[in-house]
Amino acid sequence: MRPRDRQTRITDMVRLHGKVSVDELAASFHASAETIRRDLTFLAANGKIQKVHGGAIPLRTFGEGPFAQRMQLNSQAKRLIAQQVRQLVSPGDSLFIDTGSTTLEVADELSAIDDLTVVTNSSEIAKVLTSANKTVHMYLLGGNYNGDNRQTCGSMAINQLKCFHCNHALLTAGAIAAETGVMDFNHDEAQIARAMIEHSDKVMLLVDSSKFDRVAPFVVTPLARIDSLVSDQAPDGALARALSDAQVEVIC
Repeated sequence: MRPRDRQTRITDMVRLHGKVSVDELAASFHASAETIRRDLTFLAANGKIQKVHGGAIPLRTFGEGPFAQRMQLNSQAKRLIAQQVRQLVSPGDSLFIDTGSTTLEVADELSAIDDLTVVTNSSEIAKVLTSANKTVHMYLLGGNYNGDNRQTCGSMAINQLKCFHCNHALLTAGAIAAETGVMDFNHDEAQIARAMIEHSDKVMLLVDSSKFDRVAPFVVTPLARIDSLVSDQAPDGALARALSDAQVEVIC
């Protein structure tokens, strides 16, 4: 069995049983305990399960956690996404970019592209882009400021956003599922994302695979409004079929 297939089945077993031990997994897959531990380490690093002493348990899904903590999660996947996005953006493009640990990685990559017009509610994204490239035309939305993730939200930010129209909206999300579409754990962030979608020509959703088949309280948009999904790996099962039906291009 290929490691990726085994890791997918391990993830399913953890979600089904709530907790599984290294010994149980080793017996199920006829693998050594050391191989299983490596699998669990990989899955934990990519946000699939939570590794505990002697085994693994499912991730808690009530929220995303503080921004600084989220920046440390799935960093390799976010860097891969950022590198993919760089190939999809051209000099002279206009972009909405919402707040997120993934979009902050993307901003770092996009700083190599000249003459971008960027509208964002993230002061950190504005800082990263303008510090690295003096040709960027930056518009930072005002509004209610959150110091944890250094973003503005609320009606003031949304009203200012309506003064713009961009080629692309580059958006993150807390969850994506076949039936519900794109979701977030934060009401204000979901509102900003919806407004960016409304005022853009094309929508690019940037989420790592840990967000697949999850559910969050606030719906951002149905899958049909997304033009492309950029991730570290392609989804499978019901989500893959729903994306295909909605004609969403998957880029990984």
